[in-house]
Amino acid sequence: MGFLDKVKGLLAQNTDKVDMAIEKAGDLVDKKTQGKYAEHVDKVQEAAKKAARDQTGDPQVPPNQQSGQPPASPPAP
Repeated sequence: MGFLDKVKGLLAQNTDKVDMAIEKAGDLVDKKTQGKYAEHVDKVQEAAKKAARDQTGDPQVPPNQQSGQPPASPPAP
């Protein structure tokens, strides 16, 4: 198992922590720039989260679902 495989494994096991770290980094940038670039920072945060999920093969978690929960059943027709 190569180094990148280990990193992907760690990302997959800790997606919630990775997302939290991305959020904290963005919040720090917002604080240091006094919110001047908040829109750009938000876009970068979402792109970073998506990139982390893409590397692990983890699909995006819907807002009403926590990471690690099975997806909700679709409503019956």
